[in-house]
Amino acid sequence: MNKALEWRWLGRMNFAEALTLQEELVAKKRENRDAIDELLLLEHEPVYTIGRTPDQSSLMDAAHLPHPLFAINRGGQATYHGPGQLIGYPIIDLRRCGQDLHRYLRWLEDLLIQTLAIYEISARTRPGLTGVWIDKRKIASIGVGVRHWITMHGFALNVCGDLAPFNRIIPCGIQNVTMTSIEKETGSTFSPEEVSHRVAEIAFHSIANLTTEGALIQISRYPDNALLI
Repeated sequence: MNKALEWRWLGRMNFAEALTLQEELVAKKRENRDAIDELLLLEHEPVYTIGRTPDQSSLMDAAHLPHPLFAINRGGQATYHGPGQLIGYPIIDLRRCGQDLHRYLRWLEDLLIQTLAIYEISARTRPGLTGVWIDKRKIASIGVGVRHWITMHGFALNVCGDLAPFNRIIPCGIQNVTMTSIEKETGSTFSPEEVSHRVAEIAFHSIANLTTEGALIQISRYPDNALLI
């Protein structure tokens, strides 16, 4: 294992169980600054989530959603997680990374863009919008929470499967967005577990770009419990 990062494929988990695991790992890392950073890779049972925001308009009709809804400590509006989607939860101590949230978000975006390139998908970011895109189609969402400079939540990459549940919300609060997946873009079916190994390999080799000791230390303007998407 890379001494800077360990990763685990957890299979399919319900959201509450994964949230509890993240909270436990964050608490341990807060107590022990030498604890190794981790990347949890998994699928979720169908679920909707939204950041703790007064604006709930992206839920459209929250009382009639077909799957459970969780309000969680990340930034941003509503999204959907379910089978066929690769979820990544990095538990990383940003105190070792200059406490720079912007740098961390760029690392997540680049991780996903490099992964998609393996499948011959040319993806990018879009100015003023979150996530990773193929032209105007959104293939991955990013929403993070930070507690005492330790990250939780992370990214959701659409690999395969049914995207129809996104139609019951306004994904990430973006009107008329088209959601896509690796399967839709390539015409080939890959499993989230297979793609997880690609993501883990890239993260394994690129974590040094985030944690390099010699990098210029930039103290972020965001508070210690920042929420981003």
